[in-house]
Amino acid sequence: MTTFTVHEPPPRKNEETASPVRFAFVRDGFYFWAFLLGPVWMLYHRLWLVLLMYLAGTTAIQAALWALGVSGLVKFTVALLIAALVGFEAGSLRRWSLRRWTNRGIVVAYNREAAEHRFFDRWSGRLPATDARPEPPVPPQGARVPTSDQDIIGLFPEPQTRP
Repeated sequence: MTTFTVHEPPPRKNEETASPVRFAFVRDGFYFWAFLLGPVWMLYHRLWLVLLMYLAGTTAIQAALWALGVSGLVKFTVALLIAALVGFEAGSLRRWSLRRWTNRGIVVAYNREAAEHRFFDRWSGRLPATDARPEPPVPPQGARVPTSDQDIIGLFPEPQTRP
């Protein structure tokens, strides 16, 4: 099962609330295309500021490696590690770019389509919300329940003040 975060865009000029068609479902996990083609993936998802920071950062790192005179293998390894970092953090980068949108919750589903169905069914009221708090556990029969300040719960007692 995959976890998705749901983001609602701000309403347009003539809208009172945003259209559900414009909601963004951001998957949590590794993004292969962000790893393989990072800048292209960022352009596709309109992450302009992220792309600018990525280009500035990688250019600065590669210039520093060149100034240090490291081998081509080290430069390639560093570039591969940066690409892996982008692949692993792509979902977080998208969520960061949607920070002005309203976060509407988290959905767990097998794929995006199932996540959309599950979210909109719960949002429209057809399914009950599953985030209700459970009842506190009842201690078993004969269990000792602390009754005073002198009982110790945990590994260390509270420090006592000396007279």
